[in-house]
Amino acid sequence: MRALLTLYFMPNSYHIRQATATDIPVLMQLAGATWGPTYRRILSEEQLDYMFEVIYSREALEEQMRQGQTFLLLENEGVPVGFASFSVKDEQAALYKLNKIYLLPQEQGKGGGKVLLEAVEERVKKLGAKLLDLNVNRHNPAKGFYERCGYQVHLQEDIPIGPYWMNDFVMRKAL
Repeated sequence: MRALLTLYFMPNSYHIRQATATDIPVLMQLAGATWGPTYRRILSEEQLDYMFEVIYSREALEEQMRQGQTFLLLENEGVPVGFASFSVKDEQAALYKLNKIYLLPQEQGKGGGKVLLEAVEERVKKLGAKLLDLNVNRHNPAKGFYERCGYQVHLQEDIPIGPYWMNDFVMRKAL
């Protein structure tokens, strides 16, 4: 029993690096593997398909990078297992936004999400951020994870995406 507990609590070999345009196929694969499990209970299949194409096509990801989103890849023992992206939301207010954070379903609950979130927080702090916002669907259980990491609901917002709506909480953390 002791050996099992030791094995269970062994730290993962996480490495985080900034993604580039050459990593877009990896980002697309990770998004494809995480998008459905994340939203299938919340959104219709039609909305899932539509939003995925709008947000995670090669062209969409290239445009997001050109517009200033920084993407970070989380690797566990050299294998990509998740990613996040962030950007400036309001430079004068020293406010940044976590645009995306996704982990492969089999990696969730192992500490990688927290490692990735903390890496984003550290990077934006170095860039001068005082606040970090993120959006989470009002029905997404990830809200509890963000609360445990120090984020609080700041406001609610409904965002049109084509013919669909995202009904989100905007959560905020002072850094």
